[in-house]
Amino acid sequence: MIPLSILDLSVVTTGTKPAAALRNSIDLARFADTLGYTRYWLAEHHNLSSVASPAPEIMIGQIAAVTKNLRVGSGGVMLPNHAPLMVAERFKMLEALFPGRIDLGLGRAPGTDGTTAYALRSRLDRREGDDFLERLHELTLWETRDFPPDHPFNKVVAMPDDTPLPPIWLLGSSDYSSELAAQVGMGFAFAHHFASHDALAAMINYRMHFKPSGWRTTPYAILAVAVVAADTDAEAEQLASSMDLNRLRRDRGQYLPLPSVEEALAYPYSDAERALVARNRSRMFVGSPATVMTKLQPMIAASQADELMVITAVYDHDARKKSYRLMADAFGLGNKAAA
Repeated sequence: MIPLSILDLSVVTTGTKPAAALRNSIDLARFADTLGYTRYWLAEHHNLSSVASPAPEIMIGQIAAVTKNLRVGSGGVMLPNHAPLMVAERFKMLEALFPGRIDLGLGRAPGTDGTTAYALRSRLDRREGDDFLERLHELTLWETRDFPPDHPFNKVVAMPDDTPLPPIWLLGSSDYSSELAAQVGMGFAFAHHFASHDALAAMINYRMHFKPSGWRTTPYAILAVAVVAADTDAEAEQLASSMDLNRLRRDRGQYLPLPSVEEALAYPYSDAERALVARNRSRMFVGSPATVMTKLQPMIAASQADELMVITAVYDHDARKKSYRLMADAFGLGNKAAA
């Protein structure tokens, strides 16, 4: 089996406040470390009442400090929100403190609405539009020190200067992202859990057009998927009902805390709403471990994924931990912990 990893949004529910959601992330990471997961990545989102963590680098440090084997990283840092020098400094610090265990995943989107994005950037600089390539280039220059001879940044050093940047991954949900990752020779992670673009096309396109670089000599593609696993298909379907209602609300611009199973099951869906839920379910893998694996294995094979990254956003924290344990067992990770 390919390596198995976790993407965590620090999900806020109607019964779990944001501070508790952050503590749940740390608890889940400890648990994942004993199960044999490869990576634990944290996302960056702003002004969303359903996501508790706007600063993945802080959570990375907290989680790396209480785990031993996991690679811990960002899935991802939304580069448009940050000065590249600050990103370089923060992740070089993390790499210095936890050598060989940090990943720097980068996203092109701001991870929020337009007003919040403006608030994040209004005093940062005056660059307009999609300047991701410019920021990515600047970030890599802080590592390579290849600024032009007369460039003022030659007098600035990203500290700690005896520590390299951790591996850089480009995150995406489109063909553009896969092409960019291939052209610059970096790792690629595809967000199948919310993408409208075909995951297989993006993953194969990345592998076919990959150009070796100083960052990577060979392609490496991670497929991120939404999974809800339970002992039975019926139990998993109930757990996933919270995600169904949450996604329906998000599509309407309602970014509310994740509802309970009871609230989701009692919701009076119209026929049109049920159709929207069914469409979203086509991107999810829900059921017993055997059912989930039957659905997952063809996609893993067809996409030629090097690694699978799982996001499980269910209402009950213990049920989420159990889902990850069941997936660890299904992938033969050889867990050491009990549910």
